[in-house]
Amino acid sequence: MLALRLARGAHPLVQTRRLLVALAAAGVGFLLLCTLGYAVGHPERSSAAVLRLLWCVLPLAATVQFAVAVARTDPSTRPRPGLSAIGLGPARLTAIAAASTAVACTLGSAVALLFYLHLRGDITGLPFDGAAADLLAADQPLPLAAALTLLAVVPVVAATAAGLSLRPRTRPAAPEGAEKPVPSGLPWGIALVAVGLAVETYAGRAGSGDGLPLPGRFDGSPAGVLAGWVLTAVGLAVAGPGLVHGCGRLLQAVRPGATRLLAGRVLMDESRRIGRPLGVVSAVLSGTLAAAALYDADAGADAFGPLTALGAALIVACTSATLLTAALESRQGRAHTTEALLRIGAPPTVLRSAALLRAGVLLAAFLPLTWAVAELAALPLTG
Repeated sequence: MLALRLARGAHPLVQTRRLLVALAAAGVGFLLLCTLGYAVGHPERSSAAVLRLLWCVLPLAATVQFAVAVARTDPSTRPRPGLSAIGLGPARLTAIAAASTAVACTLGSAVALLFYLHLRGDITGLPFDGAAADLLAADQPLPLAAALTLLAVVPVVAATAAGLSLRPRTRPAAPEGAEKPVPSGLPWGIALVAVGLAVETYAGRAGSGDGLPLPGRFDGSPAGVLAGWVLTAVGLAVAGPGLVHGCGRLLQAVRPGATRLLAGRVLMDESRRIGRPLGVVSAVLSGTLAAAALYDADAGADAFGPLTALGAALIVACTSATLLTAALESRQGRAHTTEALLRIGAPPTVLRSAALLRAGVLLAAFLPLTWAVAELAALPLTG
């Protein structure tokens, strides 16, 4: 009840972010229900149905990442002085954040179920009654227990991830004068990217014909190619913080001025917060470019179906929204530093120039990387 009251009295921008989480959960829930409909309508293709269900893990992971980012920026779950005296300590605020995330995702799952039943023709009286009856196996009864189990996956996973991300942590104090924990995932990320590209190339040249059927059409990509892309995406996400930290060091090299020094220190301090979402966005964009190259090379064939497009749109939208939310969290985290700089007379133009410089350096580092990974990933797909 407390989580509902806090959600009702939140700022409109916070409510908008929660509604976006609910919308993303509705999209993932609809994909899961469509996979269930495929399994019900094609009982002889159980292995294909399992593979379709596994493919839905990608939009599910993007949605959970977005839900956790929204929970981290929720003002109602931020510790403030005096809250512990009324029983709202860090542990209770973490529980409230998990409950708010579960409520938003449950709302989305309910919308997905209603929309799915409407397109099947089970709910009438609205436009598009039974518009996708053939695709959703309307001639077969829907197993309610299986549908509810699938719809519960998003709220349970998102709430658990939000609780684990926001749980109180006790960290040992760093030695006096020591620099903060530099991100150490860059070598591992580079290794994962290399392994992923090697797996994609080997699977693409092997031509074994073992396809991984995706929701919709686009059933011709070998499973090894998609597994290699997943490894590449994980590698970019792991390497992201190290790349951002390196960009911050590069800005401060060779006698930096006030603007470069400020921009570089901010990038180094925020490398863990924005590096991983930036690496995930880079991975998603590289995969999108590779898929577009495959579509252009497919001699005009209708390779992508509507459900494949929905899953891809969910991944792109959720990862982009996660990056924007992480940038907002970073801005909120350094609000006191910005106010202190303004109080001591720092001109606002310096702060704006530092922000533009940070954005320019990150674009200069990640855009060529994204293009290079996309080109290498597209080679085994286009022959």
